[in-house]
Amino acid sequence: MTTANELFHPVLELPEPVRQDRYRRLIGLDAIKSRLRKEAAALADPGALTRWAGRYHPDAGTDAAALALLRDRAPLLLFAGDVGCGKSALAESFGCDLAEALSVPVMLYRLKLTTRGTGHVGEMTALIGEAFKAVSTEARLGRSHNGALKSVTVLVVDEADALVQSREAAQMHHEDRAGVDAFLAGVDEFAGTDVPLLIVLCTNRLAALDPALRRRAAATFEFGRPDDDQRHTVLTAALAGFDVSADVIDKLVELTGPYAHGEPGFTYSDLTQRLIPTAVLHAFPDRPMSADLLVEVAGSMAATPVFGNSVSI
Repeated sequence: MTTANELFHPVLELPEPVRQDRYRRLIGLDAIKSRLRKEAAALADPGALTRWAGRYHPDAGTDAAALALLRDRAPLLLFAGDVGCGKSALAESFGCDLAEALSVPVMLYRLKLTTRGTGHVGEMTALIGEAFKAVSTEARLGRSHNGALKSVTVLVVDEADALVQSREAAQMHHEDRAGVDAFLAGVDEFAGTDVPLLIVLCTNRLAALDPALRRRAAATFEFGRPDDDQRHTVLTAALAGFDVSADVIDKLVELTGPYAHGEPGFTYSDLTQRLIPTAVLHAFPDRPMSADLLVEVAGSMAATPVFGNSVSI
């Protein structure tokens, strides 16, 4: 019998300080955050849709077709896009915002890729089944006997294309196909139920996911590289308190854009995990971080290469 420690990273109850701060620092994703809050709340607590309809559309009734269409969806969300654009960070932190919106704790489960197993016949299928059993047990505790919402469970699968790649691939092993079947069965078990569970798959290769899985998704969120305004927002926030003028910020926006070197623009992580830390450490510990230093560092850096076929549907 496989233990939870072998299937998942340590389970977290959200909100908690690290993820809450991570969610706050994901600047430039406001549109995705806003849509995600609505999608997640409606999937986790279908009763909220009924209450909304009762308030604004009392003649529609609880069995209105529009509401039924929403309630029947699988609790599956896809996060797709290029590397370094915030997919995984948001997947692991949006539960903090959801917990606040619904006034209940959110239990975060992060599946390990060791769930693929070692290739033995039936192993992958069994491991995926055990993973869904574990999160199902947790999720079913999230609703009381009278239907009140007590908690929400979020299952995050990072690098999902390594686990549930398309069964149409000619070179796909039988064991991998069986694993995808098992994952689809796990998702289908919760479609149209009131079990407060959300399944979030993150991938750099949306087209590589099995088509049946993509069809089941209640929503797909595509993450791109930040545009000029988003880079400006990220850089302004990151450099607050360092006496960096607006002209210098504008120059940094230009240097980190796709037109700077005929290459793709910087990703969010290029800005926050490479550019700013590198500039700070160039100045530390003997001199201040000057405008010239920032421009020099930005001009010497290349953006992370685009991951092939990252957002194609």
